[in-house]
Amino acid sequence: MAEQTPYWLLISVLFSSQPLTPALAMTLHEAAYELYTRGEGSREVAGDLLSGRVNNLRRDVSLGGIAGPAFEAEIETERGSGVVRFVLTRQGLEMMKAQPPAPVARKPQYLN
Repeated sequence: MAEQTPYWLLISVLFSSQPLTPALAMTLHEAAYELYTRGEGSREVAGDLLSGRVNNLRRDVSLGGIAGPAFEAEIETERGSGVVRFVLTRQGLEMMKAQPPAPVARKPQYLN
């Protein structure tokens, strides 16, 4: 999905105290989408680009023609700490629903 869909179709950033790269935006999208689909409140994110926490604000917001569930992330990047407030776009949510489900990891089966 990351290679095919530009991040600006998936999330709309309302505020960011740090510049967002496409990779950082996709990391935030993935964490927020997991929170949204599972109904969870918050989740840690960590990787080469950042560490921090994404919080599900559990409310929908609308700004002009953009609407969707709102999230806030407190992050640490190579440029320092920051806060990002963003929305998962309805268009992005529909695109994610249209994707085939991820393959389920199976235990290896042994013949003996």
